[in-house]
Amino acid sequence: MRYITLVALPLLAMSASPVLAKGCIRGAAAGGVGGHFVGKGHAVMGAAVGCAVAHHHYAKQAKAEKARARTRG
Repeated sequence: MRYITLVALPLLAMSASPVLAKGCIRGAAAGGVGGHFVGKGHAVMGAAVGCAVAHHHYAKQAKAEKARARTRG
């Protein structure tokens, strides 16, 4: 029963909202490589953090671009 919950909950969360993952793949690749060189077992953690950081960067960049476009016209 616990296994079903662990699988169903993330799938439900992903289907509930659209995922805007711009930059996630690039950040995950860079974080995974960096984590691999840091030490054993850190590649997955590095990929997760890299994905989050890159997504935050691109979201902030898109927000700034939207503000610039709004002020221009």
